[in-house]
Amino acid sequence: MVSLRIMLEYFHPWPNSAGFYLARERGWYAEAGLDVELRVADPERGDSLQHLADGVVELAVFPSNRLLVRRDQGQPLKGVAAINHAGLEAIQTLTDFAIDRPRQLMGKRLAMNPTPRGLAMVRHLVREDGGDPDAVIIVDAGSRELRPEDLAAGLAHASFGGYWAWEALMDSPVEAARRVVWPVGDWGAPPYHSYQLGAHERWIERSPEVLRAFLAATERGFLAAAQAPQAACPVYERVIPYFPTRLIEHSLHCIAPTWLHNGRWGEQRQPLIEPYAHWLHQHGIVQRPGQWAGAFTNEFLPEPHA
Repeated sequence: MVSLRIMLEYFHPWPNSAGFYLARERGWYAEAGLDVELRVADPERGDSLQHLADGVVELAVFPSNRLLVRRDQGQPLKGVAAINHAGLEAIQTLTDFAIDRPRQLMGKRLAMNPTPRGLAMVRHLVREDGGDPDAVIIVDAGSRELRPEDLAAGLAHASFGGYWAWEALMDSPVEAARRVVWPVGDWGAPPYHSYQLGAHERWIERSPEVLRAFLAATERGFLAAAQAPQAACPVYERVIPYFPTRLIEHSLHCIAPTWLHNGRWGEQRQPLIEPYAHWLHQHGIVQRPGQWAGAFTNEFLPEPHA
């Protein structure tokens, strides 16, 4: 058996990783001769890409913008499969504040983690809606995602960064009729892969057949989870038992359609990578947008099914 360590993308497992867990539970990794360990990052040691660069894991799941930034810096990390074909971030607010569209954030307090890319996205959404991005008042929330009850308590009028398929589905003392969620894709965000799976180029060169076997088994897991999302619920009841089953099931059904494009899992698509690299360049986040072409490969994915 070949041991593989996979670093997931978040502080804890969540339904976006269902394909990995289902492939392991159903023995598909074992059939391929793989002993797969799924990990989450220690944020004090960096994100999943930093763990990948440090050789702590063989593969990692990460936001596509962070891969492009590291490639821009010359780091030999490469995407080998797409996880999502849609943006997962959302702006959340309450009906109390009468914010019905991005331009109405002008003069309002928006809580977020003010990373260069996050700020660029908010400014883009407001500008695309005909507003003045400079008129939005940014509240630095760090890594914390403000809850609806935080907004109701007056910490901000809206928040950016939580996912419409996870945080926005969580229970809150604030009744559902007051809660407003806008997926960024509904308001003019550039298309992008929210998450990709990748590895260090050196490991890819050394272990091409291991990578092919891993991706084939992982594809089986994501296809099975996409076909029957509730099938992954028992796995999550073991790995994140502190979240309600109804939340996990709801999230699985919401997130599953983002895993496939034309019925296929894993294909990293030029229309979701090249324009996004140029968008990041326009906002000063990467200096060499043309490096997008070397940032990924679909070479190791299973052949498309008829």
